[in-house]
Amino acid sequence: MTLSRSRVETSRSWLFVPGDRPDRFAKAVASGAGVVIIDLEDAVAAPDKERARDHAAAWLGAGGNAVVRINPLETRWHEDDLRMACRQGAPVMVPKAEDPAALAELACRAAGRSPLVPLVETAAGVERAAELAAVAGVVRLAFGNMDLAAQLGVAPDDHMALTYARSRLVSASAAAGLCPPVDGVTTSVRDTELLTVDVVHARRLGFTGKLCVHPGQVATVAARFAPSEGEVRWARTVAEAGDSVSAVDGQMVDKPVRERARRILASLTE
Repeated sequence: MTLSRSRVETSRSWLFVPGDRPDRFAKAVASGAGVVIIDLEDAVAAPDKERARDHAAAWLGAGGNAVVRINPLETRWHEDDLRMACRQGAPVMVPKAEDPAALAELACRAAGRSPLVPLVETAAGVERAAELAAVAGVVRLAFGNMDLAAQLGVAPDDHMALTYARSRLVSASAAAGLCPPVDGVTTSVRDTELLTVDVVHARRLGFTGKLCVHPGQVATVAARFAPSEGEVRWARTVAEAGDSVSAVDGQMVDKPVRERARRILASLTE
């Protein structure tokens, strides 16, 4: 059974696991992450790439469910990575996504077998986010804050410096009719306070999920992206008010407000 499109679209917590550490695959699943990402790219040294791909293929072939982050187009491992993921029906995370034509070609090669999650982590990718989101076969965007920050010469945890890029992904996703994007990583694996601050910031901008680099981050990410009790109470009150223009707690309720309430209630099932 492959990872469903709906799970890719709506999951809040996305946990990376190195492809050359098959002993960690089941542990990643046991963390409760909504999506596990078997990483064949940054987490794996060049001499271990083929072995990591074989480990991923074996685990997926035995019934494991995961997204596969493949190696970039210009590398010698890219084609075999893509072929393996498609053969297993696994969703594909596309690193350094910045060229809509190249992404569309990759989608054609996937032939509908593997949904695509472009990882936008370059300035060119940010500027073309709307085009990337509109490519057939793309189901959700993800943000690569580490690589982008390095390219821009800013700190990867500087919220202000990366707000423009994050907002571009949120707007591009909405324009293309995609679910909101997945935010980048927090590298301080033991700093729960910093992780919480990062999630709150991303959520304010419109993100609904986050990439995790350690199983210990999963529970905090899932909890902080979930609607609060107050939001749920408000959404239910709005839903009960009906479809006509009305007032709830002294505030006007019309169609856009009702749509927000419905999205909050729909997210309770994620």
